[in-house]
Amino acid sequence: MALGKILVVDDEVYILHILDFSLGAEGFEVITANNGELAIEKAKQEKPNLVVLDVMMPVLDGYETCRRLKRDPETKNIPVVLLTAKGRDLDKRLGYEVGAVDYVVKPFSPSRLIERIQEILGCRK
Repeated sequence: MALGKILVVDDEVYILHILDFSLGAEGFEVITANNGELAIEKAKQEKPNLVVLDVMMPVLDGYETCRRLKRDPETKNIPVVLLTAKGRDLDKRLGYEVGAVDYVVKPFSPSRLIERIQEILGCRK
């Protein structure tokens, strides 16, 4: 049985693969999307326990995607972790303002991200 369902959203395929493999190896079910609009659709359909969301994406950036997820009654309670190369304090502040519970800067350690996800979901080993 999976520890939880994680929606990973990034336009970089290798990030999707790394997190799909790493989270899957830890016992999570992983769903992926490569843009913000698809992420919102999948969040509504799949009801993930958490969303890992890139900020810089085509179609709909991560800040606006998070904002929309948090405005929608169907998805507002899903924790969102922003994963991005934008590491300035201003960027982080904006991330928290749109509703993210954590902000992880690329390059990142997959094991550290998994630890944060486990902490947020209360399933730390």
